[in-house]
Amino acid sequence: MSISLLIHYWWVIAIILCLVMYKPILRIFFGMVIVPEDKLGLVTKKFVLFGSNRELPDGRIIATKGEAGYQARTLAPGLYWGMWPWQYGVDFHPFTVIPEGKIGLVLANDGVEIPTGNILARKVDCDNFQDAQHFLETGGQKGRQTHVITAGTYRINSYAFTVTIANMTIIHENMVGIVTALDGKPIPSGQIAGPDLTGHNNFQDFDGFLLNGGSRGLQPQIILAGSYNINPWAVQIEEVPMTDVPIGHVGVVISYIGEDGKDLTGDTFKHGNIVAKGQRGVWLEPLGPGKYPINYYTMKVELVPTTNLVLNWANARSEAHSLDKNLSTITVRSKDGFPFNLDVAQIIHIPANEAPKVIARFGSMNNLVSQVLEPTIGNYFRNSAQDSDVISFLSTRKERQDSAKNHIRAVLEEYNVNAVDTLIGDIVPPESLMKTLTDRKIAQEEEKTYETQRMAQEKRQGMEKETAIADMQKEIVKAQQSVEIAQRTADAAVKKAEGDASSLKLQVNAEAEATKMRANAEAEATRARAGAQAEATKLNASAEAERISKTGLAEAEKIMAIGKSTAEAYELQVSAMGGDNFTKYKITEEIGKGKIKIIPEVLITGGNGSDSPISGLLGMQLLEYIQEKKDEKKEDKE
Repeated sequence: MSISLLIHYWWVIAIILCLVMYKPILRIFFGMVIVPEDKLGLVTKKFVLFGSNRELPDGRIIATKGEAGYQARTLAPGLYWGMWPWQYGVDFHPFTVIPEGKIGLVLANDGVEIPTGNILARKVDCDNFQDAQHFLETGGQKGRQTHVITAGTYRINSYAFTVTIANMTIIHENMVGIVTALDGKPIPSGQIAGPDLTGHNNFQDFDGFLLNGGSRGLQPQIILAGSYNINPWAVQIEEVPMTDVPIGHVGVVISYIGEDGKDLTGDTFKHGNIVAKGQRGVWLEPLGPGKYPINYYTMKVELVPTTNLVLNWANARSEAHSLDKNLSTITVRSKDGFPFNLDVAQIIHIPANEAPKVIARFGSMNNLVSQVLEPTIGNYFRNSAQDSDVISFLSTRKERQDSAKNHIRAVLEEYNVNAVDTLIGDIVPPESLMKTLTDRKIAQEEEKTYETQRMAQEKRQGMEKETAIADMQKEIVKAQQSVEIAQRTADAAVKKAEGDASSLKLQVNAEAEATKMRANAEAEATRARAGAQAEATKLNASAEAERISKTGLAEAEKIMAIGKSTAEAYELQVSAMGGDNFTKYKITEEIGKGKIKIIPEVLITGGNGSDSPISGLLGMQLLEYIQEKKDEKKEDKE
């Protein structure tokens, strides 16, 4: 039953099989090939039945004229007929995709031979290697290609071309790319780099570079910061920092390439070739502070400080510029045969317009230091030290420094360098000589110390003397006051005696007058009683009054006589003894009465005998006192 049914519906089964196996059937019977939309069909022709082009030419592997083998033409996505499987093999390959930031380096597997001397195949128009047929028919060369393909998707026949993905060339900020071409003509004779060319778009169009006569090897052009589609098979890039000319410096350019230029310094400067910008030699115009894209293989930039530059001839000191790192303390020998060391600092200044001459003459700042400054300064101080002994050299340091400054300035002017100042630092004499000098100095200082101590003792003696005089002055003043008091007491006694005498006289006179009046009254009253008795009484009263009067007058005259005699006695004593001796006598008397101590326990005198300062002082004070008393007495008498 089942078999009969299959036989009865065989045509249904045939239709189903056709629907399922239609591709193989169409491929076999009609040569149908369907290329997917994301694939590329690579065709291999297995044999050729008819025609003269049945075999590939010698050396070829890609067929362009229907020969058997790998076909140059590819099948794009779509439907194709007549590609019978017994004659054609079709392989599906993905498209060639170049990602962003990448480039495709192409190796041609077929083509004409690269000419001798070339290492890269020159570019032909082939739609970025998507038309292998046209590439081969128009003379495309086998091998590494100069042309690269950039980011994108390409239908490239992988039988004809091998594509290698590489990174784009990236030059970072503050960097430059130094270029070395791997193909091209030989570098011209006498040059170290190829000619300066344009029209190659920073070496991205290497075929343009070759067509314009580019040379292989080092290139004068550099590449600035950015991303570039540069073929690394054609060009090598070395990324280096930009040349920095700091503030306070200029950059003198020494060019190793270019034509020989005319020297611009004239006949007066015969130490180098200074030329215009772009020519070979030292450029007349230096670079100011800033950053510059310099190819240091073709040009050299020598930095020259334009600020004051300090160089130290000292073992333990070096400046940040390191130009004096090889300089050391100068060892010299004196006239008396002693070696000693001294440190020297030299300040120089190089004007910006003179910097090219300095570099043309010496080549670098280090050469200037080693060839001029070091021998000039070292030899000057060695010669200077031989004309003097060590001690004289130390004592005349300032004069020698000024002399060195003038000498070195004159020398450096011949080398286009300004000498600002020359300074002598530490001077280290021999240890044995230093000990001698130290001992001598210590002895001198001790001598000064002893002299100072002696003067201090003398001043102390003087101070003690003045102190003693000041202490005695109080006693002297006290004695003078005692003398003055005694004199005034005497004067007061005289005055009191005179007053008492006058008073007593007046009293006696008044008493006598009163008695007389009483007597007269009593006499008048009793006159009538008795005449004789009255007369007797009157006589008695008169006698009594006369007695009292005479007694009062006598007492007053006595007091006055005593005062006058005392005054006259003083006066006679002054006349007899002299004012000075009388004064001393009275002072001594008063001091004795008052038991005053006028002699100190320790007495320092400045002279001998009576001519001492104390005696003179006492004498002067007493004479002034006596003169004042004489004047007062004259006034009282008047």
